[in-house]
This record gives sequence, structure tokens and C-alpha cells, in this order.
Amino acid sequence: MPVDQYIGGIEHAILHLLYSRFFTKFFKDLGMIDFVEPFQRLLTQGMVLKDGEVMSKSRGNIVDPDSIIKHYGADTLRIYILFAAPPEVEMEWDDRGIEGASRFLNRIWRLVEQLPKTGTKTEVSVNLQKKMHRVIKEVTQDIEGFKFNTAISLIMELVNEIYQNINSDITEAVKTAVILISPFAPHFAEELWQRSGNRESVLIAGWPEYDPEMLIEKTITLVVQVNGKVRSKIDVPADIPQDELKMRVLSDEKLKTWLGGQPPKNFIIVPGKLVNIVI
Repeated sequence: MPVDQYIGGIEHAILHLLYSRFFTKFFKDLGMIDFVEPFQRLLTQGMVLKDGEVMSKSRGNIVDPDSIIKHYGADTLRIYILFAAPPEVEMEWDDRGIEGASRFLNRIWRLVEQLPKTGTKTEVSVNLQKKMHRVIKEVTQDIEGFKFNTAISLIMELVNEIYQNINSDITEAVKTAVILISPFAPHFAEELWQRSGNRESVLIAGWPEYDPEMLIEKTITLVVQVNGKVRSKIDVPADIPQDELKMRVLSDEKLKTWLGGQPPKNFIIVPGKLVNIVI
């Protein structure tokens, strides 16, 4: 004590939370404990709605999970619920979401089945490597912050990137995706981890670590505007000096038409995002 993290529904606010705080104050006043709050952090989870109403046996609007689990598996159901909304927000039940979650997990399954073929390739995609390290970093942060829906979304982005680089060596990226999905789909991940040739459980495989160097973008794409309207885009080094950036912008063929030979009155530069030329 105190409890590191408490997670509960709003309907517990009177019984669980109020009573636990009362007894904590009571024992604190007696000098039996040295803290004033029973929980260090509180997360109040949202309710699941169906047709705009909270699911309830009394209303008769519950969804039987057994039939879903029998057809799709428990992990598909779990992925759908966690992806549908942040845990502290109400979510509206939609049967179509189950199909989407199933398709996503099947895409990972097919990647693992392709590993014996793709694993023999020596070429590794730099773009895939960068995406993988960025996703590792952001998924780790999202899990720590209970942002499970965005964490799953990031894993989906990684899976998409893997498919775009299917002709290169995807072994490391696929195994990383399996580990990252394991907190949300543990049974599914365990099966794929074994199919990938690993004898130990995915639970003791170790969480992947990202390389900060892989997160540094050497080239960035800047939007170029003329009087506030987008007219072009240019790729430049991330650390390009402003004087050189201005020269690169003015030499862009697309912009010369819009400038009409007029000298710019002002350059407005938003680092890493855009350049606006005022004429």
C-alpha cells in the first residue's frame, strides 16, 4: 500500500473508491499508516454502449462474447475493444469492428507464414527499419499511458510498412510486430512466436528497444506556400541553413510560375513543416 494503479468503472465511485478512501483516512488518523490516499493513480474506464445505451442485463442489450470467441477467438474480441476507443471513453458496440480486428490479425499471421521465404533475403529496407524503431518507441509510450487504441494503430502502420517492403528481409520487423501485439493478443502472439522458430515464450522474449539514431530524419519534406496557398513541396536536408533553404525554394520550377518574376517580400519559415512566401 498504497496501490500503484486503480482501474475501475464510474459505477464504483461510491462503493469502492469512497469506502477505501474513508478507511484509509481512518487508519491514517490512528497512526497505523503513513499515507492519505489508497491509490497513487486512478483510471476510470468508459462504459460499453449498444444502440446508445449502456449494456445491461436488465435492458437485455448485452452481446454474448461466447459466440464471438468461438468464431473469431478471444484475442480478436480483445483487439476490437481496445482499438475502438481510449479506455476512459465510452465506446459504441459495432459488430463490423470484429471483422476489422480479425482481418488485422490475419495480416500478421500471413507475414509469419512468409518468413521462411523472406528470411533468406539479405536486403533490409531502411524505411522499414526507421518505421519499426519509431513504432517501438511510440507503442511503448502509449502502453505506459494507457493509450491502447493508438498503440494498436501504430502496430497496424508497422504491418502496412512491412507489406510495402515485402521484397526485402522483413524478419526482424515481423518478430517485432508479434512482440508488440502480445500485450493485446497474448494467445495469438504466443502461437506466432512459436511458429517463428522460437522455443521460449514470447512473454520472456524481452521488450524490443529502439535506436534513437534511427529516429533522426536526415531528409524532410516541406510544404511551400505562396501567399498562404500551397503551391509545391520540396525535399531538403533536415539541418539545412535558412539561406540555403531560401535558394532551394526559389529555384523550384513549380514556384517560378506563381512568383511571376516578383521578388519575395517576406519568407515565413516554420521549421520542419513549411515555407510561406509573401509577394
